[in-house]
Amino acid sequence: MSESMEAKLAQAMAELTAVQEAVVRAEGELGEASATIRSRDRAVEVTVGPQGELTALKFPDNKYLNMTGPQLASSVMEALQEGRSRMARRVIEVFEPLTRASGGASGIRGIDIDWGRAFGSALDDPAGGRRRSTSRLHDEIHEDTD
Repeated sequence: MSESMEAKLAQAMAELTAVQEAVVRAEGELGEASATIRSRDRAVEVTVGPQGELTALKFPDNKYLNMTGPQLASSVMEALQEGRSRMARRVIEVFEPLTRASGGASGIRGIDIDWGRAFGSALDDPAGGRRRSTSRLHDEIHEDTD
């Protein structure tokens, strides 16, 4: 193996190690992350963990006592969807730097993550009902620098 190939291999291994360490740091940062959200009517408060799981449900000030079942269900679902959406955006924010190419001599590309597939409806915009642009075609067109 030539020195140049050995140097490229060493560079690629160093970049791989750096990416692995960045993933471990990101996972550690998100491991304890949560989002606490109140519904617009302030009747429900939810806490959502990093995987979008419901970790706490509260009914502040007992406002739910004056609500119908469908109203309460709607408040719970609204707060839960917003909490899941916030956590999904936080996860994307933390991992997004790893999706870019390293820029190193090895030419290692960034990790290809389909955020829509990973988070599904959690990325729906509750206000407009539209999903963030996550299509692979859009990403490929955006990344094409030729």
